[in-house]
Amino acid sequence: MHSSPRIRSLLVATLAAAATVLVASSGPANAATVTVQAEAYAAQSGAQVEATADSGGGQNVAYLAEGDWLRYDNVDLGAAGSLPVSARVASAVGGGRIELRTGSATGPLLAQFAITSTGGWQAWSTLSATAASSPGGVRSVFAVLRNSTGGDFVNINWFSFGSGASSGAGWVPIDAAAWNAQLAQYRALTPRAVPANTVRVPEFNATCAYSHSKPDDPIVFPGMAGASHMHSFLGNTSTNAATTTQTLLANAGTSCRPSPDLSAYWIPTLYQGDQVIEPKDVVVYYGSRLTDPSVTVPFPQGFRMIAGDAKLQTPTPDGSVNAFYCAGPGGQIGRSADGNWPVCAPTAVLMFHLVFQDCWDGRNLDSPTHKAHVSYSYDGTCRGDYPVAIPNLSFLIAYPTSGTPAGFRLASGMASSMHGDAFMAWDNRAQGERVKNCITQKAKCNTEGNF
Repeated sequence: MHSSPRIRSLLVATLAAAATVLVASSGPANAATVTVQAEAYAAQSGAQVEATADSGGGQNVAYLAEGDWLRYDNVDLGAAGSLPVSARVASAVGGGRIELRTGSATGPLLAQFAITSTGGWQAWSTLSATAASSPGGVRSVFAVLRNSTGGDFVNINWFSFGSGASSGAGWVPIDAAAWNAQLAQYRALTPRAVPANTVRVPEFNATCAYSHSKPDDPIVFPGMAGASHMHSFLGNTSTNAATTTQTLLANAGTSCRPSPDLSAYWIPTLYQGDQVIEPKDVVVYYGSRLTDPSVTVPFPQGFRMIAGDAKLQTPTPDGSVNAFYCAGPGGQIGRSADGNWPVCAPTAVLMFHLVFQDCWDGRNLDSPTHKAHVSYSYDGTCRGDYPVAIPNLSFLIAYPTSGTPAGFRLASGMASSMHGDAFMAWDNRAQGERVKNCITQKAKCNTEGNF
């Protein structure tokens, strides 16, 4: 059973909108891949919706047991005939199956997935099947849960109909030859001996100053100058809407130390009233939260990801997770009038610590959500859909301000919308040496990569 109590409902919840269908690739006619989010049902029986633990997962449908069902309308199955189908699921117990049927809960069987334990209710795995004789066309698809052992047995994140959930628009597959060459160079490195007095924490960093501001986002809106809210850029001084891996590597200008780090980092601009407050400094940490950090590999060239959610607009009262805070003598002395921002002592400064994902699918440099190719390691390991351990990136952001009861605002909105982007462009050897010497040996290194 789930750790949280099961709240059974025999009511059918009908939503005003039909199922949300995300086009994941365009491809040839009648061969499109569509991904249907599990929570975007048109009707259901016995389901609950909860937040998915890994970043990019959004929400999932949980508490599913024998006889429960979900209906998705307007699902385009393309041409009649063979159709690949995938499902992202999690289960702590295994057993049972998910049946996908067309037309009704007892209609023709499209495909089915046998459920085995994935290691936990938020340990996600993608299952694949093939519908040998899909009827094609736009259909209502029912997910029907079957389990003879009783009790909850599976959570569902999404279904994909087509050539697979990891291809098509928004996915940036890695150049296998370039990645293999980078890995070969990395594995050939001999780690330096760690001095006896070294702090045994897996970590190195880049120390970055504010570079420039633009209403651009080369990850979310590539090639679309001015399409974004205002961002404060750190690192590579050339970063704009037209930025690519090649332009980053071609420009040696950076506001970060060490100089071999030509990556681009950015965050939404902070305002106090109409006054822009740019960061005093940002330390970009590369570390590890894994039980065994020795399995970590460097970021591949051109790797992109986002932490946080620019669309999240919710209150952040005192004590909220992932909130702004005060650091320095005196610390926090109050809250803004709306309760969403700390007021710091005159001797303290406003801070934010943004932590990125540290497990990777090993196949894609980017994804449609800019998060779906990465995940957080919740139990100290990288496994399942995200088996590759990458450095645990984090931004420690300091602003030269104490704040007032009037509070602040971000270019993206409320404090809850704080987020950060990273577009990697390190010199391969320089990054590889730091990962090998500092992270895999569990040794704290400075900005220059020394113990």
